[in-house]
Amino acid sequence: MLFASSYTQNLDPLGHRVLSTLVAALPVLVLFYLLVGRRWLASWAGAAGSVAAVVLAVAAFGMPADKAVTSWVYGAAFGLLPIGWTVFGAMLIYNLTVETGLFAVIRRSIGGLSGDARVQAVLIGFCFGALMEGAAGSGSPVAICGAMLAGLGMPPLRAAVICLIANTSPVCYGGLGTPIFVLSGVTGLPGDTISTMCGHQLPFLSCLVPLYMVKVICTWRQTLEVWPALAVGGGSFALFQYAFATLHDWIPGISVWPLTDVGGSIFSMVCLALFLRFVWKPKNDWRFPHDVDPLSGHRPSTPADPADPHAVEARAEVERLLTAEAEAAKAHPPLTAGLVAKAWLPFVVMAVCLGAIGIARQMEKNGPIDLGVGKSYYPVEVPTLHLDVERAGRLQRVMTPELAGALIGGPVAVHNEANEHPLFGTSGVRLKEREKAVFEVKWLTAAGTPCIVAVLISAVLLRVPARVLLAVVRRTVIQMKIPIPTIACMLGLSYVTKYAGMDATLGVAFAETGALYPFFAALLGWLGVFLTGTDAGSNALFGSLQKITAGQVYEAGHLPLLERGQAEVLICTANSTGGVMGKMIDAQSICVATAGTNQVGKEADIFKAVIWHSVFLACVVGSLTALQAFVWPFTKMVPRPF
Repeated sequence: MLFASSYTQNLDPLGHRVLSTLVAALPVLVLFYLLVGRRWLASWAGAAGSVAAVVLAVAAFGMPADKAVTSWVYGAAFGLLPIGWTVFGAMLIYNLTVETGLFAVIRRSIGGLSGDARVQAVLIGFCFGALMEGAAGSGSPVAICGAMLAGLGMPPLRAAVICLIANTSPVCYGGLGTPIFVLSGVTGLPGDTISTMCGHQLPFLSCLVPLYMVKVICTWRQTLEVWPALAVGGGSFALFQYAFATLHDWIPGISVWPLTDVGGSIFSMVCLALFLRFVWKPKNDWRFPHDVDPLSGHRPSTPADPADPHAVEARAEVERLLTAEAEAAKAHPPLTAGLVAKAWLPFVVMAVCLGAIGIARQMEKNGPIDLGVGKSYYPVEVPTLHLDVERAGRLQRVMTPELAGALIGGPVAVHNEANEHPLFGTSGVRLKEREKAVFEVKWLTAAGTPCIVAVLISAVLLRVPARVLLAVVRRTVIQMKIPIPTIACMLGLSYVTKYAGMDATLGVAFAETGALYPFFAALLGWLGVFLTGTDAGSNALFGSLQKITAGQVYEAGHLPLLERGQAEVLICTANSTGGVMGKMIDAQSICVATAGTNQVGKEADIFKAVIWHSVFLACVVGSLTALQAFVWPFTKMVPRPF
């Protein structure tokens, strides 16, 4: 039917599981083919994938056409606000420092700590990037840090790649812990418990990622030459990450895990800066030579193909940046503490504004804040979609007295032999849950708003002329004219697959792995982030399914060393910790990376450069999850939910 009042998801609309799964994967395959095989611009590839998703949702999955189109519009709107708004605001901050000449001072201040490109990658890509992820997220770390590294002389494509890799382990606590809040909301598991489980997984990755990202830009020998910096940068962040993620277990009532990324990044930057200043420096500062390959970071064994415009253009960009850096060093006066503080002022103001907005977000947990002249956000029920889409039976939660109590806000007593409750029916049956579709116009607490406020405050404090501020806005609008529409198209595609049940069909295929599921749970989260572009989106998409599947795997006797609650905590958390590795290949991140490094049009090159890193690191998380599911004493690291 083209139009209908309601729609029930069907995970096997073709009556053949393999064919249904293949059809569900077609929009993603179309996107892959056009982006990588045909080298289309990401915006056009996203639009084509969206069309494929809508057509298949209607023709194969039986979704009413109005609902399919509306779900795309809903996703595209979410791509504009808050995500596109956030990316725009973050880029405004960066462009303000560029137009005022302060970015050159930032480059020199970091270069003053170390002129070594490997150390700069850790300081900026990992440590500073974690600050941006924890405070804002939504692609801002990749955009800003990629631009900073390119400005320091790193080949732009390589800067984009290593920033995508660096922006992984901090993502669970991105946006002041938004992914964990979402996962807690859809699973009913306490946020504190999920944070503890994250704290028992992510510190291992935080120690690995700096080593991994540096190895990407140089040889093993060159990587090991800076192992002290890698140990201090990654180790200090991992230590702080563990402490803040689990502090509530040691001091009851003190729950500070939403600030894990912000605090950890500052702690690691200070530790590494002091270490470089007073304890250790590389014997020789390693920099990219003029004739390095712009993608691999190594000298080519054969001359560059003059017919490859991307290679020629990238090498020309490297030479231009290196020349500009040398000229800047001659033109600018010596650095002083006051000049450095002035250069970092816009980012400090942004951090303060984001912290204030973080407090407002906590206040919004009970609903919109009444500001007198209006509310902090306005929820809008999406017509034809809100509560008109019933989840597929396998995705429905099973009714229990505990769940009934949670739904009515108090204990439920069941006294009859049928184990029946008058409000919820027989215990043990699946609920008839419907998908919500409420677009929240969060104009105040969207991360882009404090970024823009920070730009205005910084412009006043720095006495920036109006014409310069207008130039900043103009430059940012031009930079974002392709990435933001692309983000909207990609999220529109993901929302169609979500409401049609197409991505759930893909998820169920992963769930059929039985005893291997703890490993594949991380890969399912990885798939979710690739589809939705955010770890929070993946948690919203697959969190409930992960909990149901964890219970099924436990009941089948595949997790003998864990209790049921522990199995649910481990599997659901793996959706988030494994999902972060999909962050480096989702279209939103790649588009933001190309925008931040001025490489628009080279999305396919970046995707091909990071895809196998993404798969490998997701498998690392899956392997760690499997260890914690089956092998003592790793099983002791899994907390109980209550």
